[in-house]
Amino acid sequence: MLGGGMPELLAGNNPNERHIPRMDFLVLFVFYLTLVLISGVMICVCSKTGYLKGPVRRGTQIFSYIIPECLQRAMLRLHHYLFHTQNRTFILLHLTLQGMVYAEYTWEIFGYCQQLEFSLYYLLLPYLLLIVNLVFFTLSSVTNPGTVTKANELLLLPVYEFDEVLFPKNMRCSTCGLRKPARSKHCAVCNRCVHRFDHHCVWMNNCIGAWNARYFLIYLLTLTASAVTMAVVSAVFLVRLVVVSGLYQETYVDDLGHLQVMDTIFLIQYLYLTFPRIVFMLGFVMMLSLLLGGYLCFVLYLTATNQTTNEWYRGHQGCCPHVARPPSAHPQVYQNIHSHGLWSNLREIFLPAAVHYGGKKK
Repeated sequence: MLGGGMPELLAGNNPNERHIPRMDFLVLFVFYLTLVLISGVMICVCSKTGYLKGPVRRGTQIFSYIIPECLQRAMLRLHHYLFHTQNRTFILLHLTLQGMVYAEYTWEIFGYCQQLEFSLYYLLLPYLLLIVNLVFFTLSSVTNPGTVTKANELLLLPVYEFDEVLFPKNMRCSTCGLRKPARSKHCAVCNRCVHRFDHHCVWMNNCIGAWNARYFLIYLLTLTASAVTMAVVSAVFLVRLVVVSGLYQETYVDDLGHLQVMDTIFLIQYLYLTFPRIVFMLGFVMMLSLLLGGYLCFVLYLTATNQTTNEWYRGHQGCCPHVARPPSAHPQVYQNIHSHGLWSNLREIFLPAAVHYGGKKK
């Protein structure tokens, strides 16, 4: 059943034929990845509440004395180029990472899984998701997100109701000079006002707005699904490999020369030595699945409640425009006035033309 292309693990060799030391660096590596993920979550939470502004400012001052001034200028120029100008760097990085993952899947996992008699439909599913993902990645990147111009200004102004908190009436963009429709925002990177502005996505080199939000949502769904599918296929392959080879029943010689029964930690480490690229890719797509899955849940929540990332962030931060009010007036609190039920909210995302030309809002 198993051909000659399978490594020595299935060719009859087993761990007790040679001494293999325990690789504690893998445990440390897992601990490191966990620490990075927890730190990332903590940074997001603290940045949202503003707790990190002081430490970041003080840290920047300290590093300004350590790092040479020429290097500081170079880093600032690079940061400005990557995150504050339109460029295709992250598009190339996205396609490169995606290509590397699929190359490893095709080069090793696909062939090995065929030898283990996996279903061909099961193995081809990641390629189907890749095709759909690339289509909607392209659509998200090239579609006009909803640029506000003099030609469509009057058409877009009555589409959404002004809440007088985040979006007061009769506001003009200080850069474009145009009247700002409700839910619009000027993107400093693209240098244009975008209707129903969600965020500027560096991976797309484009804003996400009224006209391409549906493409972005499907892109995110298929990207998450492809990462999860690859993680499942890779994990099932390794598990079936261990079962077929009987590796879990073997013994090994530890650092002290004692014969030990195979345990889970050593089994993972042995698989890492035998299939380093597959195990590394499995760890990468698992972490990617967690990150993408979390972000996808957030985007689905915004979609179901008819909010944009811009509105959610400003509403929770209290970053509302300064509008002249009587001194005795109470501060206004942001409330989402645009949600009209799940199906109506989904219709607004996937059929934006019906909203803009159907006279849905006043």
